[in-house]
Amino acid sequence: MNDGEQWLTIERTFNAPIDLVWAIWTEPKLFRHWYGPKGASVPATEMDLVVGGTRSLTMEMNTAQHSFSMHFTGTYKTIEAPYRLAYTESMCDETGAVISPQSMGMPADFPDTTEVIIDLSEASGKTLMKLVHVGVKEAMVGAEGWHQAFDKIDKVLASAD
Repeated sequence: MNDGEQWLTIERTFNAPIDLVWAIWTEPKLFRHWYGPKGASVPATEMDLVVGGTRSLTMEMNTAQHSFSMHFTGTYKTIEAPYRLAYTESMCDETGAVISPQSMGMPADFPDTTEVIIDLSEASGKTLMKLVHVGVKEAMVGAEGWHQAFDKIDKVLASAD
């Protein structure tokens, strides 16, 4: 992954304190309620929230055409609560063994491992979130999934109060 590339960058402002926005990224029970594109569910999430710790999740999609599961694994690289979180992400099988994205139907240029970086800042009781997904470009598969997932966050934040 070339550092000169323009990676997917999304900024959103949430009407919630920074600690609550941090929690939706780091507490599995909250994370499961918003992660994934429209129509996705996340029945399994494990987060060993320490640098070097593993994160894993299963995402299920049910569409009119078919149903399928996708599994992801990664390692936490940075944890600076409640301001910065960074982790790697790879597709894997149900045992956690990393598989190629192409085996799951992803395009040939989709990388085996990406990095997700979340920066949070708070002002006037609201939280600005900036996500950079290194390895994913705006036009790639997966980018729209982030936008759809973030559209679901406001409902999760409202119910978490």
